[in-house]
Amino acid sequence: MISQTFTVLNPSGFHARPTKVFVQKVGTFPCKVNVIKGDKKVNGKSSLSMLTLGIQQNDEVTLEVDGEQEEQAIKELGALLTHIFEE
Repeated sequence: MISQTFTVLNPSGFHARPTKVFVQKVGTFPCKVNVIKGDKKVNGKSSLSMLTLGIQQNDEVTLEVDGEQEEQAIKELGALLTHIFEE
C-alpha cells in the first residue's frame, strides 16, 4: 500500500461533477482506493462517500492505494485531485 497527500485546487471544491469524474477514473484501476480528509476515510469508488467528505479548495486529501497498478493509480488520481476543474 502507498499513500500520498494532495491539495485540492478547484475553486468549487469537490461537488457532484468533479466527484463523478474522479470516481469514474478510480473505477479504471483494479486496486483499492481510499480517500482521507481529516479523520474521515471513504472508498474512492463511491460518489456518495466522496461527497460526504465535503472537500473544498485548499483542503489536503490523502490517497491510500493498495493493489495492482497502485503507483500509476496514485499518480493519475493525485493529478485529478489537484487539477480537476469544470470544463
